Amino acid sequence: MSHGPNRERASPFVAVLRFTFAHWGRQPVRVAAVTLLVMASTLADVLIPLFAGQLIDAVAAGPADPAAWPTALHAFGLMLALGFAAVVFRHFTFTGVTMMTLKTMQEVVAEAFARLQRFSTDWHANNFAGSTVRKVTRGMWALDALHDTLLTALLPSLVVLLGTTIVLGWHWPVLGLVILLGSIAFVAMTVVLSLNWVAPAARLANSWDTRLGGALADAISCNPVVKAFGAEAREDGRIAAVLAKWRTRTRRTWLRGTYAGSAQNLSLVLLRAALLGAALWLWLGGGASAGDIAFVLTSYAVVQGYLRDVGMHIHNLQRSVNDMEELVALHAAPFGVADRPGAGPIAIGQGRIAFEHVAFHYGSHSEPLYHDFSVTIRAGEKVGLVGRSGSGKTTFVKLVQRLYDVTGGRIAIDGQDIAGVTQASLRSQIAIVQQEPVLFHRSLAENIAYGRPGASQAEIERAALLANAHDFVARLPKGYATLVGERGVKLSGGERQRIALARAFLADAPILILDEATSSLDSESEALIQEAMERLMVGRTTIVIAHRLSTVRAMDRILVFDRGRVVEEGDHHALVRKDKGIYRSLFERQALELAKGVVAA
Repeated sequence: MSHGPNRERASPFVAVLRFTFAHWGRQPVRVAAVTLLVMASTLADVLIPLFAGQLIDAVAAGPADPAAWPTALHAFGLMLALGFAAVVFRHFTFTGVTMMTLKTMQEVVAEAFARLQRFSTDWHANNFAGSTVRKVTRGMWALDALHDTLLTALLPSLVVLLGTTIVLGWHWPVLGLVILLGSIAFVAMTVVLSLNWVAPAARLANSWDTRLGGALADAISCNPVVKAFGAEAREDGRIAAVLAKWRTRTRRTWLRGTYAGSAQNLSLVLLRAALLGAALWLWLGGGASAGDIAFVLTSYAVVQGYLRDVGMHIHNLQRSVNDMEELVALHAAPFGVADRPGAGPIAIGQGRIAFEHVAFHYGSHSEPLYHDFSVTIRAGEKVGLVGRSGSGKTTFVKLVQRLYDVTGGRIAIDGQDIAGVTQASLRSQIAIVQQEPVLFHRSLAENIAYGRPGASQAEIERAALLANAHDFVARLPKGYATLVGERGVKLSGGERQRIALARAFLADAPILILDEATSSLDSESEALIQEAMERLMVGRTTIVIAHRLSTVRAMDRILVFDRGRVVEEGDHHALVRKDKGIYRSLFERQALELAKGVVAA
């Protein structure tokens, strides 16, 4: 049991590296080429001290030695050639890493976005959009740092350490042993400090960085509410509290990194003392010349530079892994509602919807909302859903769209189990107009055409005409090219509803869902939208969630929900005549409220 925490700490590190190497596997030729170029350029650094020692020995022999000049010239030429070769190899190394990294970043973000789009409604309801964007972008840039650390930093350092150990050990086994043991001890200490001490603090700091992004996005996106209640100072205080916690966690991470760096620098001083002491001992016994000492000094200078950087590289590796953890977790998270293997497209002709002995409960609820629930909506039928809040109306239409999977029974459209078809094909044949329609910060034409990509301008305008939206769009300075703002904030509620209706007209889906599209509008907008809705319902299987019962008076059938059951059904006239019925009670209450409003006016 004592090893559990260590495994927990190692798990994200291993997961990130496995994720990275899996993406490297998609570019094997480029990865191999970069690795060979890194090794070639680094070996030049390892060999230069060897020829520097030969040059010093030749210079020490003096011009009187006939072999001194040729030896010095030969060593000088090789040092120069190795220097040029290192420059060329490094140039192509960084070019290769750049191409490889950009391709991987593109793939990672595209795949993360694709997964995010397919996560369940529950997942999106429980995660801040700002936090999610932060996870993806931070992980994307961390991948860039991770590639640089692994390929252009740690790999060259490993080559230098091994190469220098071999070259020194070939001439003086004692010096090779000192370099080998010192390097192993240094790297081990750095890894332990980074992964077991700095990494946990960095992970916690990143979680608060994510919370900060979510808090900022939440407050900014809800700015109209902030302004409405004059709550700017209150929101300032809320962000200040999050910032204070973020600052504390980040400070701890940075200070731990500083302490770890100081420990690494002290270790390098001790290694230098051991290596130079051993070299002087060899010189004192006649086992090393002046050139040999120069060789050792130059080799140590190279090794020290790489070893000092190893500490920084491992720290950068740890930080990159921490920054990528949440992105990798997104890639590993289940969809929640997923297409079955081999699922094909649904073919909806008539639009008959059947709930067959359906059972369903939300994940966090212990009691099921639906139990042995069966309802059939005939093809082309217009059905209103009525009931108190929480009675199961909204869940009904979410299940039709398969935003959730049922826990028992099945839902069939034209006899086809919707759990066995692709979600994209199902939802492309269901048009929905929500109570609070959401528009993209794109042009009006793009928003209308979202229901049918590639629609012509004439088709877009015809849909707008049918939705009673063309007149107000035509009055705008840029017409259909007008950008509507984030979530459509530049338009009024009625205008947004009409654009959503135009989108539904253009989609021309056989099944239509209307979530009380007129409940919060002025009477003029309500009349225009009601007229458009009546046109839209013609020839389609229609489900209307009704909050105001006047909306469903013309429905073919009304289903009255109570605690996940249909307790009454029939048309408006039949239900209002039902003594002590829920529908009659709701209708009389709304009629009374309306009458009071008229008297008060």
